[in-house]
Amino acid sequence: MTRVSEATEPPRHVTGLAEQRAKARAERDFAAADVLRAEIEEAGWLVHDTAGGFELTPKPPFEVWPTVAALPVSAAVDPPPAAEEEEETGESPGTEAMVASQVLWDASLAVSRVNEAVGVAGGTQEYAKRPTPDVTVGLVVDGGPAELRKCVDALIAHTDAGILALDLGDVEGAGTVLHELAAAHPGRIRDLHVAERPHWRDGSAGWGASRTKLLRIDTADVHVVLETSTVLDGDAVTPLVEAVRAGATAAGWRGAEPGAEGEWHDAGPGRVRALRGNLFAVRRSAALEAGGFPDRAFFHRHADLEFSLTLPGELVVPEARLPVHQERGRDDVDQAYEDRESRRTHDRVLNLLRTSGPSRTP
Repeated sequence: MTRVSEATEPPRHVTGLAEQRAKARAERDFAAADVLRAEIEEAGWLVHDTAGGFELTPKPPFEVWPTVAALPVSAAVDPPPAAEEEEETGESPGTEAMVASQVLWDASLAVSRVNEAVGVAGGTQEYAKRPTPDVTVGLVVDGGPAELRKCVDALIAHTDAGILALDLGDVEGAGTVLHELAAAHPGRIRDLHVAERPHWRDGSAGWGASRTKLLRIDTADVHVVLETSTVLDGDAVTPLVEAVRAGATAAGWRGAEPGAEGEWHDAGPGRVRALRGNLFAVRRSAALEAGGFPDRAFFHRHADLEFSLTLPGELVVPEARLPVHQERGRDDVDQAYEDRESRRTHDRVLNLLRTSGPSRTP
């Protein structure tokens, strides 16, 4: 059975190439199948083997890895592995491999939607700043293309930090917008894309695992964690980086202290027990030595507290009020899911509080 993308029909000659390739595979002429696959890709299409034949989908304008776990630390420069592995071995792919192959490029179908959502040419200004080599801002992109554009525009305008962004599944076309932003600001933004969707959007990519992958791919001394719903009104990054350079393990926009009943209260300025995940800078080596972000934190709520409690040394909030604000954000996460995952993470936070000793604050 031959399937094509519902978004658009491939040219007849591309379908013909795919049929020739299917015939070459049936005859176990894998060298010819490799050549035909390359010709199909040069024509702007991808061919995916299925149980009943093949499927053709438009080739997206960016490289896509299957999962967060599949991203190597050199993913910023290395291309994804060739999809013809079964050609080399002569073995038929299993159901799981075929599903992964088919899903790998599904994000491309959102390309046409982004024009309707935010406009491919609007909103982003050019800036001539070069990134500071020892500071990187890490972003996890899970949808909200307009929100993403606003967040990145503010970063470009107000800081010199490099930006390393991980797109999970091109939700709502946000990955396509990220790729456009990276193209508009070469040298400032590195964009990574996976077909795996966020756990909080019926996928399997967890917040903690995604954040840890960014931490490991980064090469800067100071890694800045920023949520795309947080927007800079000025340079709110430099004061945090300076606090880390002065000796703190991490410094954030907002701090938190635990109460007697396990609740958390806003805290700072000065030394704090934990940092909120909206915006904070951390010494990357210390974060890696602590094991990175909590893998069991599939959703972000309370995961910032769990991460904070694993860090050694001082956590601080600067004395000066930082020029940053929190956008309303999107109310598109299932409430039952949010409550369940938040409760699980908070239970681990309470356990860490019982075992981690006295507060860091004097």
